[in-house]
Amino acid sequence: MANRMTPIFAAVLICWIFSVCVHEFAHALVAYLGGDKSVKERGYLHFNIFRFVDPVTSLLIPAIFLMLGGIPLPGGSVYINRMALRNHHWSALVSAAGPASNFILFLILAAIVHPRTGIVDPRVFQQPTWVMLLCAMTVLELFSVFFNLIPVPPLDGFGIIEPYLSPDARARAHALGWTGLVILFVAMSYDPIMGFFMDMLDTTLGYFGIPFENSWRYYNFALFGSSQ
Repeated sequence: MANRMTPIFAAVLICWIFSVCVHEFAHALVAYLGGDKSVKERGYLHFNIFRFVDPVTSLLIPAIFLMLGGIPLPGGSVYINRMALRNHHWSALVSAAGPASNFILFLILAAIVHPRTGIVDPRVFQQPTWVMLLCAMTVLELFSVFFNLIPVPPLDGFGIIEPYLSPDARARAHALGWTGLVILFVAMSYDPIMGFFMDMLDTTLGYFGIPFENSWRYYNFALFGSSQ
């Protein structure tokens, strides 16, 4: 658990707020391209954090998850009129846009901290603060992609497959409300499930040439003051 509000922890929170805004902006932009012109009228096509950030779902809940050692979940603060979209394929694309934006941010961060760039020397144990911040955000962005793609409402993963489900299946899923998400968070407290996510992180970071051990160490230091 994060036991102190260090400058680097505060920086992670600020960067995460920016990430949430990018996530929500991506939803709005694709919705506009897909036929929902109301997102422009609501001001979602201007990069204004006050338009995208919901005090509870976008800030409070993710901050609590961060401080408790969890992974912050971007809050859905952009209203999309899915009835105005051209077809159900666009509805799926709107949901996919959020995780896609997180993946793009991951790629940008990964390119900066990649050993081949020469900016970060992976052989050095004690890195500058800005390096640890970028490594921490690299882990967060990638984990956010994996987590949001889980097909459980109200995550984007469910929004991607929802247009292709039967009306009865959609109704039963929505009847669960946030119950499915609560169950998911409880399930992730079990080591085998969390270990599965860690393995995906390790494999993906390794595929892109990012040392997992270093990135995870800096993530823990930035958020929890521990290098373990």
